[in-house]
Amino acid sequence: MHPFTIPPEISARVAARCGTPHPFATLVGPRTALVVVDMQNAFMDPALGHAVCAMAPAIVPVVNRLATATRAAGGGVFWIQTVHDETDDRDWAVMQAMMTPAARARRVAALTRDSAGYALWPGMDVRPEDERVEKHRFSAFIQGSGPLEARLRARGFDTVLITGTVTSVCCESTARDAMMRDFRTVMVSDGNAATSDSEHEAALLGFHAMFGDVLTVTECEAGFAAGAKEMAA
Repeated sequence: MHPFTIPPEISARVAARCGTPHPFATLVGPRTALVVVDMQNAFMDPALGHAVCAMAPAIVPVVNRLATATRAAGGGVFWIQTVHDETDDRDWAVMQAMMTPAARARRVAALTRDSAGYALWPGMDVRPEDERVEKHRFSAFIQGSGPLEARLRARGFDTVLITGTVTSVCCESTARDAMMRDFRTVMVSDGNAATSDSEHEAALLGFHAMFGDVLTVTECEAGFAAGAKEMAA
């Protein structure tokens, strides 16, 4: 697991702006969704993937634990799967142009719908009541990426907990856009995986300094407990 501690100067900066170092420490369960980004074989299995993050399997127990807590609190769990189809060649041509032909071919093979790489990692605790949502961009919220925002709003969610891989790419992109689409947004520090500790830390600190909150899974569980007390009062 990536070591991570919020430096005092970042906490002080957030507290000065928000009135508290953790603006979303209380989580109202029925308004909260866990968004699990790209925990797919394409990003976790060296035999099937094109952009494998070696740390991603280590966060599986944390993500599953938080999924259990979210469901118990009355929230929803959304499993995000990156997909590649012919629309990406047309609508996200810049992405394709930034890869060599060989790299592009590996990505297409790994992320084509219903391929082995597209599938969720077998260790993920996916339940029948959970939702699966495809995305076509790094961010699951940006225009043209997919239906996540509409699915969340249809169920009354205004708070999202972001977990998955890679912290500094798809997870951070999704989290920043979620905040800018007016969701209370939390990145779960021990529920995200990156290629290196330094990239993981930089992404979380940049996000926490301006965009939202950063909590551990234990702090999220405490947040659900606080939210339940608030609803009962």
